[in-house]
Amino acid sequence: MRSTFGGIEISKRSLFSHQAALTTTGHNVANANTRGYSRQVVNFVAAKPLEAVGMMRSNIPGQSGQGVEFTSITRIREQFLDGQFYNENKSLGEWSIRNDTLEKIEAIINEPTDTGIRQVVENFWNSWQELSKNPDNLTARSVVKESAIALTDAFNHTAKQLNDLSSDLTDNINVKVIQINTAAQQIAELNQEIFRVEGLGNDANDLRDQRDVLLDDLSKVINVNVTETDSGYNVRMGNIQLVEGRNVVTQFTAQTLEQAYTSKDLASGEAFGMIVSRDSFVASYRNELNTMIRALATGDTEVTLPKGAVIPAGTQIGTKVYNGTIEQRTLTEPLKTTVKGFNGLHSLGYALTNGEAKQGGVFFQSKDGSNPITAENISVSPDIVNNVENIASAMRTYLDPADNKVKVVKGNNDLALLMAGLRSTKFDFSTSSDAGNVVALNGGTLDEFFRAVVGQLGVQTQEATRQMANQKILVEQVESRRQSVSGVSMDEEMANMIKFQHAYNAAARALTVQDEILDKVINGMGVVGR
Repeated sequence: MRSTFGGIEISKRSLFSHQAALTTTGHNVANANTRGYSRQVVNFVAAKPLEAVGMMRSNIPGQSGQGVEFTSITRIREQFLDGQFYNENKSLGEWSIRNDTLEKIEAIINEPTDTGIRQVVENFWNSWQELSKNPDNLTARSVVKESAIALTDAFNHTAKQLNDLSSDLTDNINVKVIQINTAAQQIAELNQEIFRVEGLGNDANDLRDQRDVLLDDLSKVINVNVTETDSGYNVRMGNIQLVEGRNVVTQFTAQTLEQAYTSKDLASGEAFGMIVSRDSFVASYRNELNTMIRALATGDTEVTLPKGAVIPAGTQIGTKVYNGTIEQRTLTEPLKTTVKGFNGLHSLGYALTNGEAKQGGVFFQSKDGSNPITAENISVSPDIVNNVENIASAMRTYLDPADNKVKVVKGNNDLALLMAGLRSTKFDFSTSSDAGNVVALNGGTLDEFFRAVVGQLGVQTQEATRQMANQKILVEQVESRRQSVSGVSMDEEMANMIKFQHAYNAAARALTVQDEILDKVINGMGVVGR
């Protein structure tokens, strides 16, 4: 026999279930623009039916249905797409950092332009060309000095900017370390909270969304691998365990993160891109500048000393040491030899000092005069800065019988012409580079070398931009697929809202009918004979 009040219970269950569905739909609509939110659905099931009471099977056909119940509220999420997103996002993070760094290096190098390094080098060569026209003119010598100072200042400034960029990347690595540790701690805490909530039989949908947003952000910083266990997410970076359930296994420092880079556990992401950018790109172009400036100052280059040039006493060329009188040290034929860059050639000439010939000294040196020359510390010799007469421009001297002093042949410009000719002379850049570093060009003129550096930078930046654009498209594609599964569709939610509203209204109407039936049974029956 069926219960008289069974219809009320069925209507009540329908009201409660569709009210939950309407509430969930409202929750979806409210979070339509919430980052990382996954739409939620109410899972309806038919309530367990009742058998008619009896010792044996009832003669009433079938079972008595008991309406509807909702068993859970679950979020729509596809873990396969999450894994794809993590893989593409880490590459986007890496190439974004590479592209940003290379664009900054392009801005520092500032080529091609009329105000960059190439122009100051060109001005330096031109000043020597002008000096060769009037080698005794102090104004022309002053122009040489100022153009040389401008050249060293340009290299100093560029090297400083590269050093500052390297320091910025190091500071950003420290920031990323904090971000990694914070995210790992929050994921572990959410693992614990989700375990507690779901252990009580509830659905921790919003907490799971928060945890997935943290992993989305973390996947851009480092390469992560995520597996889900009963105690929550386990997060790894290569062979390094970051999070295991409710525990943070590894707390990174800048040093341990760089060790992970060395061991190849850190293989992608923004942190990887920063280390690569600092240790490869910035360090490489700093080495290129150092190589160029060392080649200019002291690099091996071949020149032809003109006939009639007087070699300074004590100078060794090849196996021969030149000593003796002026006549004994005067070249009778042009001599092809290798000199140690600008300094080596300058020391073969003569400067004017109180009318007497003076062997040319060092033209370029480090700022403290002792360390090896680099782009950061190169400077013009203080002797030249303080007195332009110390700039050597001649290669011929004579003994003045009037005062028995060695003097420079007036108007001789042999050295100035050789100096200006270094513009088109090939240098050996391989011997000027730091050990173990590869340079853009092993041999060529300074202009060719710098053009090769700028060309290399342009190609690397173009490739980084292309890779970043490709990765951005891939990430957006995967995210679009995730949104098609997990995102909130306003049209769909509005349709659901109307559907659940009608179902709720129908259940309410059924409850009213049951109420009217019971009213008739209770108040309208059994009144005969009263």
